[in-house]
Amino acid sequence: MLRTFTKLVWIALLFFSATARAEAPKSQFAEVNGVRLHYLSAGKGDPVILLHGYTQSSHMWLPLMAQLSKDHLVIAPDLRGFGKSGLPPGPYTKSVMAQDVHALAASLGVKSAKVVGHDIGLMVAYAYAAQYPREVNKIALMDAFLPGVGNWKDVWLLRDLWHFHFYGETPLALVQGRERTYFEHFWNDFAADKTKSLSEADRKFYAAEYAQPGHMKAGFEVFRAFAQDAEEFAAYARTPLTIPMLVLTGEKASGEFLIQQARLVDSNVEGVIIKGSGHWLMEEATAEVVPKLVQFLK
Repeated sequence: MLRTFTKLVWIALLFFSATARAEAPKSQFAEVNGVRLHYLSAGKGDPVILLHGYTQSSHMWLPLMAQLSKDHLVIAPDLRGFGKSGLPPGPYTKSVMAQDVHALAASLGVKSAKVVGHDIGLMVAYAYAAQYPREVNKIALMDAFLPGVGNWKDVWLLRDLWHFHFYGETPLALVQGRERTYFEHFWNDFAADKTKSLSEADRKFYAAEYAQPGHMKAGFEVFRAFAQDAEEFAAYARTPLTIPMLVLTGEKASGEFLIQQARLVDSNVEGVIIKGSGHWLMEEATAEVVPKLVQFLK
């Protein structure tokens, strides 16, 4: 109870101190790489790109944007098929999703950026840096794994291997109208403590976003693409990155595994395991994760 209260007080103080000096994010759209992308943007200065993961959207980054936008131009897109972005039939490989984001950055005049990704977003972040290494000067990966890198099929998050083959007409029919029931498995079971995971308001928000026509199918396609992602990432890893990389993982989630993977793809890695946290780092450990990211991205 005390931990929950302390977290809420910290978030409130963070919000009010930040909003006093930082502008509210703008909701905008851009037609890039053959897809309509929705994105949030705020601030001016050194660009930072924030990439969300599965079951979420750009909305997850609001607490971090409030801090970063005081010193940075912050861009948080909804990846193709997610949030308010368009729903192309495919492909949903992380390389193509990264190309979308790169095209968005180019359309905004961004020639170099720092990139942060959580969950599926970290895969897109890595694909971005691997394809455009001279245009990324720092990268942060947050709790999940890199397909095709090292012994990747042993990662903690793959204990639910059934889920990564859960696509097609029957799974879509089973989940339709039960999107929140399906997502509760991830929000609860991937957290160290489900009572400290996503808030009730956020759960309603994301369930409504994914209940829109075509959105669950797009989400499933992200996992269908893992086999292709693994091939492409294995090829990328043969030319390791040299840029500063911060890896944040939950002690009760991917732990040391993602840090070990990161050291196979980058020669300049700082790994931090967030004690007592599960997969949902932004929600479970806000008070520790946000300052760590702000410091790294300076």
